[in-house]
Amino acid sequence: MLDTADLPDNVAALKAMLIAAQAREMAKDVAIASKDEHIARKDARIERLEKLVAAFKQAAFGRKSEKTDPDQFDLALEDLETAMAVIHAEDEADVPTGNRISKPRAINRGSLPKHLPRVEEVIEPESLSCGCGGCLHCIGEDVSERLDMIPAQFRVIVTRRPKYACRSCTDGVAQAPAPARLITAGLPTEATIAHVLFSKYADHLPLYRQAQIMSRQGVDLDRSTLADWVGRAAFELRPVFDALIADLTRSTKLFMDETRAPVLDPGSRRTKTGYFWALARDDRPWSGGAPPGVAFTYAPGRGGLNAERILQGFTGVLQVDGYAGYNRLIAPDRVGPDIRLAYCWAHARRKLVEITRTGSAPIAEEGVRRIGELYRIEAELRGLSAETRFTARQRRSAPVIADMRTWLTHHRARVAGKSPLGEALAYIDKYWDGLCVFLTDGRIEIDNNAVERTIRPIALNRKNALFAGHDAGAENWATIASLIETCKLNAVDPFAYLSATLTAIVNGHRQSQIDELMPWHYSRQTNG
Repeated sequence: MLDTADLPDNVAALKAMLIAAQAREMAKDVAIASKDEHIARKDARIERLEKLVAAFKQAAFGRKSEKTDPDQFDLALEDLETAMAVIHAEDEADVPTGNRISKPRAINRGSLPKHLPRVEEVIEPESLSCGCGGCLHCIGEDVSERLDMIPAQFRVIVTRRPKYACRSCTDGVAQAPAPARLITAGLPTEATIAHVLFSKYADHLPLYRQAQIMSRQGVDLDRSTLADWVGRAAFELRPVFDALIADLTRSTKLFMDETRAPVLDPGSRRTKTGYFWALARDDRPWSGGAPPGVAFTYAPGRGGLNAERILQGFTGVLQVDGYAGYNRLIAPDRVGPDIRLAYCWAHARRKLVEITRTGSAPIAEEGVRRIGELYRIEAELRGLSAETRFTARQRRSAPVIADMRTWLTHHRARVAGKSPLGEALAYIDKYWDGLCVFLTDGRIEIDNNAVERTIRPIALNRKNALFAGHDAGAENWATIASLIETCKLNAVDPFAYLSATLTAIVNGHRQSQIDELMPWHYSRQTNG
């Protein structure tokens, strides 16, 4: 016969068992979902690698134009190798820290040249006292060598980590931990990697040329090794670049421009036309408090959709040239934050100047003179506060603009619309409202030259390299070039910044404090 007195205890035990079983099932579901997400990321990386391998094979073994210097195709290979290194870095970062296994790399391993000077550093344990009360005695050491670089000179950093053991007991061996490295088990210091980045993206030296320069000093490194360093550095610097973009889009006054970025099309062995979109902030002309900065974003096309994607979350005044793609940002049916376009008087003046170069052109010369009067006023207002600039423009520039409106209407009615002068006047008339926006806000510049200046180094690198080797290579190019050009805007040494930033990242700089790695903060640290 069932003892009813035991029923409450049995029911409670059953409930506890059910709750425990449910908890185990939920834990399994979470673990399965985590594994599925991990597998999905793996599959995505495998797909990207397969595409890169196909492009690599095409670049390495496909037909080469007889009219092209074979060295130029090394540029394609280095960008592909850099893109692969980024994926490998993502793969390693996806593995939990405790499960990572250090694998020595086989490329360019071996002793560094004996003639290079050695700088030795000894890393001692925190304490030389044993737990038993005795003293630790050195029983050996681990020695590693990495290739370091200072301007115009190579040297080798020798790191010694003595091992200590107690003679009174067998409690084990004490040894300082090995310092963190960007390239695990690799030769370069973070300063060496920074030098490679600076040379490629600031001094416009492709990696194969850098390898040739190093070889002349007896340091034989493959271009593919340098590409691996660049790719891994680009991966680590990507969060800093993302933080730069986020900081810029929080502003309410920005510049934007785009420039061609020829990219090798592996399938045809020809180049396709991609674009670098530059998003810049420079509040110095009106003594604004935000530091200057520029971020380049690579896109495969020039459509306004790309500008809209880059400007997600931005609201305020965007200063641009007359490219029609920006009209998408002010379309009546557009859904998103309000953006107001301010146009560029330098482009309007340029069209008139081109006409004056072909012969006598009194109307065009008069237009250039009128616009020049606006620029003379702006030169006197540079560096003053936004309020002062606004007041002065209303008093001095507004009458010039009103007179120019009358002049423009008068001559448009008399000049043939399809003539060069007619087209130049039509351009000014078409963008008139946007050209006059600078009168309404002292923060707005009269032209878009601030962002055009930041694009010039990109054009120079394009001239030296001819083209990027792959879309992913162009993205890495944009990431690192953004940090270098932002350094220049803030009077920061790009090499010193990249070296310090890579070192900070390797030493575990917190993601929550990524804003501290912005170039302008480095400027304050070094100057303060």
